[in-house]
Amino acid sequence: MRMPADDPAASPFAFPVFRAVWLASTASHFGGLIQSVGAAWLMLSLTHSARSVALVQTAATLPIVLLSLLAGAVADNRDRRHVMIAAQLFMLLVAFALAILGWLELLTPALLLGSTFLLGCGAAFHAPAWQASVGDLVPRRVIPAAIIANGLGFNLSRTVGPAVGGLIVAAAGATAAFVVNAISFIGLVVVLSRWRPAAGERPARQRIGASMLGGVRHAIASPVLRVTMIRAALFGTMSSTILALMPLVAHNLVGGTAQIFGALLAAFGLGSILGSFVSRRFRQSLSNESAVRIASVAVACGAIGVAADLGFTVTALALLAAGAGTVLALSTFNVAVQMSAPRVVLARSLALYQMAIFAGIALGSGVFGSVAQARGVSVALASAAILQLLAMLLGCRWPLHDHDAG
Repeated sequence: MRMPADDPAASPFAFPVFRAVWLASTASHFGGLIQSVGAAWLMLSLTHSARSVALVQTAATLPIVLLSLLAGAVADNRDRRHVMIAAQLFMLLVAFALAILGWLELLTPALLLGSTFLLGCGAAFHAPAWQASVGDLVPRRVIPAAIIANGLGFNLSRTVGPAVGGLIVAAAGATAAFVVNAISFIGLVVVLSRWRPAAGERPARQRIGASMLGGVRHAIASPVLRVTMIRAALFGTMSSTILALMPLVAHNLVGGTAQIFGALLAAFGLGSILGSFVSRRFRQSLSNESAVRIASVAVACGAIGVAADLGFTVTALALLAAGAGTVLALSTFNVAVQMSAPRVVLARSLALYQMAIFAGIALGSGVFGSVAQARGVSVALASAAILQLLAMLLGCRWPLHDHDAG
């Protein structure tokens, strides 16, 4: 039985449209993570370079830094459903082209990074439109639960996807992973094409340049968004190291294969699911600042545990902690932005937040990839962990604000 739209206890899954989009998005994330395993492992096979492997994550996240504000302005001034469909179709075409290049054995490190960058461009335009559309799918009081549900879907994919990706890469090669990713976009395109938002909800159009400037002005004027962006960027810089160097962790520290790589990513994803489950309870009983501090400690401890190189079991347990901490922090940042920004600038606010955190991820992946190249993976991970704890102390000067979900 469907719950009333104004029932604060309503689950986001009580709303059929949200449920359909959630299922299709989860399937798309599943394909994307399989592709990530294929790309990272293929880069390792092509170059055997820590810097090049880490640059795969940089290539995936840099478009979000460069394009998010433009994407947010487009999402605030155009039909968000159309924006999402166009982004998904673009990524589908790029994914098929990547698969064809792989099948023809024409992929080079440069082409692999370029294709990953283009997929990131599609994701950059999709994300602000999708996140800002959550309020069109569920009532305001259910938005925090919907955000957590979105994270849960991604992390369910992150638990299973990498493990399956490792099996696919080991059995059929990276090209097969690219094909699976291309197919995974189709379901979301179909669901979005069938969704019809309520009449009268389309935004008034502005010039894109003026809209982007308005979003920046709002960010400058908003203490909540300023602090959230600074803290998110710092968290992303340090936390990025674990995933950026995961192929090398599997290959060097654990001495494994593509299956081991997938299993380690699955451990991180399982931790992310645990983080999703505890996130809502933490936010009810703790301040946003306390939640992010706990998350930072969990990620730092996870990085140190991985750097210790004590075998597969200890490494997997460390990744559980890191995954849980990452989701707790990101969901806290996301809810802080969603609940504080007016809907008229919501997509732009989310875009600026994403620019901040992905700028950190892109920077951290490059910097700590270089550290790993020069000093080793363990040194890079331990350095990131120490800096994560130091960045956490900035909360004494710039604490995160709490919000009223009412």
